[in-house]
Amino acid sequence: MNLPVSTALYTPSWHAELELGYGRFGDTTRPTLRRHQGPLRVQKHLYAEGPQVCQHIIVHPPGGIAGGDRLNISASVGAGAWAQLTSPGAAKWYRAAGPAYQTLNLRVGPGATLEWLPQETIVYSAAQAELTTSIDLEGDARLFYWDVVALGRPAADERFERGHFQSRLDIRRDGQLLWHERQRVTGNDGLLDSPMGLDGHTVFATLLVSADVSPELLERCRAFKGQVRGDLSQLPGLLVARCLAHEGLQARDWLIGLWKLLRPEVLGKEALPPRIWST
Repeated sequence: MNLPVSTALYTPSWHAELELGYGRFGDTTRPTLRRHQGPLRVQKHLYAEGPQVCQHIIVHPPGGIAGGDRLNISASVGAGAWAQLTSPGAAKWYRAAGPAYQTLNLRVGPGATLEWLPQETIVYSAAQAELTTSIDLEGDARLFYWDVVALGRPAADERFERGHFQSRLDIRRDGQLLWHERQRVTGNDGLLDSPMGLDGHTVFATLLVSADVSPELLERCRAFKGQVRGDLSQLPGLLVARCLAHEGLQARDWLIGLWKLLRPEVLGKEALPPRIWST
């Protein structure tokens, strides 16, 4: 007698690690560590803005994340260095019988700058995505961090009906907690349509900048509406921007617009979008 066997027993999973380090040598930021295990890579480092800013593009070769996968990414930016990390496209979390995990640990040394600017995360219906991010800032370290999350695939008439998206984010400066956030959205959760939640939007995005900006700049940022419903709040030592959108591209365009407004005052450089964003 042949009994059905769960295909989940035979579903391969990826366990991948990526460890990056950056240091400053004169006026140049150079990679000092690049270690990987499994399907996580970085492409050749680039200097689109000159030697001060080292840009790396993080690639996940399988193209998506499924149940059982575990991704561990860490990056350390040494004193005075400047690293900009992005991705070549959206990260896709596929439907699965079990959870998949991503752990991100970032450390930014005194006088150093980290720009963490990935493209959007698409969470398919029935995916079980669990993300944990920890960021440690030392001294006067500077941070630009954003994330964009798209639930379901409206263009394919796929509502986020099953599964869950769960995330945790902690930011500390010299051990003191600056920001702590936990969120969990489940398939067909009432928050998806509630005015107190996503209000029918399928995309939400956050930008965090370790700075106190001028009131004039804050108002300029608030005046930049784009095609989203968003706003900004200035907390002590941390600027927070959030938006809701119907498409990932709308949220990303809003974040890029804010980045272009904020970067000259906060980091002293005009914003030059990575070429990979246009491919």
